[in-house]
Amino acid sequence: MKTAVIGGTGFVGSRLVKRLRSTGHETTSHGRSTGLDLLTGAGLPEALRSVDVVVLTIDAPSFDAAASPFFRSTTLNLLEAADREGVGHIVLLSIVGIDRVPGVDYYAAKVLQEDLVRSGPVPFSVVRATQFMEFVEPIMSWTSEGDVVRLPTTRLQPIAVADVVDTLADVAAGAPVDGIVDVAGPEVFPLDELGRVTLRAHGDQRTVVVDESAGLFGAVPENAIIAPPGARIGSVYYADWLTNEPPVS
Repeated sequence: MKTAVIGGTGFVGSRLVKRLRSTGHETTSHGRSTGLDLLTGAGLPEALRSVDVVVLTIDAPSFDAAASPFFRSTTLNLLEAADREGVGHIVLLSIVGIDRVPGVDYYAAKVLQEDLVRSGPVPFSVVRATQFMEFVEPIMSWTSEGDVVRLPTTRLQPIAVADVVDTLADVAAGAPVDGIVDVAGPEVFPLDELGRVTLRAHGDQRTVVVDESAGLFGAVPENAIIAPPGARIGSVYYADWLTNEPPVS
């Protein structure tokens, strides 16, 4: 089986390429740096030739309303090329709960991307993951000012990217589910408490203040983006991840 990872030079994709190759899968990595332009379709025929499975891990360049036209163009170009090249399975990385948060532009854009894949010509699997542990500190930076970090009480179920990659690899190696596979971390935290736990672990003296309107997650209902029943649960706990925290790259 030959797998092409679109977005294979990115944060998730590069880890997935390494994981698949380590288990003996013939895997190619594709992104702008390798000559693939999903917006124009340049490089797609070459990237998908003789490929059995495509895993799509790309992100939009922004979290605002511009994400929707980006995902529309790139996904339609990929689907057309995949159908033409006889690809048998598309695996899309997405986000748990996005259909329950219509007021967030980026989530609406991901729903659009899912809908395009779902209605497209190629058998598919959508892997929805909860918020990555690796992105908790960047989330805090959005609403930090001086010694104060403002965070809402929105509940998150953070997952280590390694657990997400394991699920993507497992799904890519199997038959298309023509549906959704949810994956989440083993614990649920209010975001404000997650911030306090993170600061304590780093000896950071900043104070977390509850602000239900702060940042992107201020628009998310309290339980909207935690895992639904039946989700796969990762093995990495947040405290353990903090202790052995790898660099984000």
